[in-house]
Amino acid sequence: MNSTNNSTNLVNVGMSFPMSYRISVDKAIGITTTVPIEIVYAAGYVPIDLNNIFICNDDSDALVDYAEIKGLPRNTCAWIKGIYSSTKKTGIKRIIGVVQGDCSNNHALIEVLQAEGVESIPFSYPHDRDRDLLYKQLEFLSNTLGTNLEKAHQMKLVLDNVRKTVHEIDRLTWEENRVTGEENHIWNVSTSDLMGDYELFEAKALEFLEEARKRPKLEPDVRLGYIGVPPICSNLYSFLGELNVHVVFNEVQRQFSMPHKTDTLIDQYTSYTYPYEMRYHIDDIKEQITERKIDGIIHYVQNFCHRHIYDRLVREHIDVPILTLDCDRPGRLSGSMRTRIEAFVEMLKNVR
Repeated sequence: MNSTNNSTNLVNVGMSFPMSYRISVDKAIGITTTVPIEIVYAAGYVPIDLNNIFICNDDSDALVDYAEIKGLPRNTCAWIKGIYSSTKKTGIKRIIGVVQGDCSNNHALIEVLQAEGVESIPFSYPHDRDRDLLYKQLEFLSNTLGTNLEKAHQMKLVLDNVRKTVHEIDRLTWEENRVTGEENHIWNVSTSDLMGDYELFEAKALEFLEEARKRPKLEPDVRLGYIGVPPICSNLYSFLGELNVHVVFNEVQRQFSMPHKTDTLIDQYTSYTYPYEMRYHIDDIKEQITERKIDGIIHYVQNFCHRHIYDRLVREHIDVPILTLDCDRPGRLSGSMRTRIEAFVEMLKNVR
């Protein structure tokens, strides 16, 4: 699939790693979190995760300021403000907003964008994983974009093979210690939209795998798991690396890669834990703690996010030591956060 064309109306997509390029705004569909991108690709459009556009901007903090100038409240999650500004600044004309199964603020966000001329398509993950309700949502999205579920299923078969490359990157992270936690984070989080070009994404991932397999193994003092939404702070993984900590599990990011083998879209998007009850997250986390031999957990929570409440359940059901970190705006870790991380890591080293 070739995502570029001769249009003069282009949007920069992709992270600095593993790639960056431009696509036509007319073909782009912004997404507020992971949605069934098989349907988007099958319809001939290009899914663009607006979170990645936001956080990879050279001045992502300015995008938060822009949203606040435009009237979004200061006590609203910075990711929501970043999605708003990324949509406006890129000129994307159509988005898919997840209104059930992600952020409750998305309800208001897509109404605001709709009022400002952006076509906003709602998508809901049924809270109870009801397969019939999910099928209706998949059918609605297919019809809205002018395709059908049979074409989307054929696209699933294609994307399953692409995602396998990231599953292997994940394995090299925790089983062979050849891929860093930050690299693992970036490759997994990028599967939310496959960078808008699944063929190029696969080629770059295979290149990365070839190089990574030749690396010497890391010898960390501590093996950490990272759970919760991806971090807004820019240097968390690099700081952990300085402490000789290896992040061997990125929970939500791994879910974006659809890690479970499934036969149908319904199976795939009911196995995907992120939009559903916390008990499904906890079951996955506990299984991975055992398999990946994890010493401790960093639970990241975003300021003003309803998911902060889940920290109570995490602490009630997860038996390894947990450090809860919360951030507000894009930027580097504060001095107090670095101190807390250092103390947590030192404690884990002492109890190993």
